[in-house]
Amino acid sequence: MRRRVREGDREAFAQLYEAFAGAVYNHGLRLTGDWSTAEDIMSETFLAAWGNRATVHEEGGTLLPWLLGIATHKADNARRSVRRRQLFLTRQPQPTAVDDFAPQAVGRLDDVRRLRAVQVSLGRLRCHEREVLALCVWSGLDYRQTVQALGISVGTVRSRLFRARKKLARLAEENMEPPTVRGEMTSVAALAAVPARKELT
Repeated sequence: MRRRVREGDREAFAQLYEAFAGAVYNHGLRLTGDWSTAEDIMSETFLAAWGNRATVHEEGGTLLPWLLGIATHKADNARRSVRRRQLFLTRQPQPTAVDDFAPQAVGRLDDVRRLRAVQVSLGRLRCHEREVLALCVWSGLDYRQTVQALGISVGTVRSRLFRARKKLARLAEENMEPPTVRGEMTSVAALAAVPARKELT
């Protein structure tokens, strides 16, 4: 697969898209908290991957870390763009908020609430801590694959993940969400409780 992608085999690249588009989309969603932005990140990631296919080494395992590394950079760009838009909007008159009470929207609104709650806590982490957490915990990469995705050392991955999990655990205590089901863990607490994946040997 690596050789075929490197050589510009469109069928191989289509297979790569089918295999990992969902994972790239989910990674973008977790980093930005926005469905539309995540779709843009997914599209831009595969476009950039095709343009940089010559950088793929023929030897190695799955190409998912490579793709998630690209997606991480795209998410960083998206967040900077959002901050610029927010600065612009703060200078504009605020529109009147209109709630949507349609029954079919209830589930989606609840998902948005939970995602935003997690995003608020993640936003209090440093960017590099948030990225390592998203790759190791949400996307399921091991330390070695995260190294490939971000271009950092294994020790740096471990230390950033440790700090991120510690901060999230503290935030879960400070900003506890009321559970919707008795005994349910909060979104932030659940995220902080997920064990780190071990490094593959």
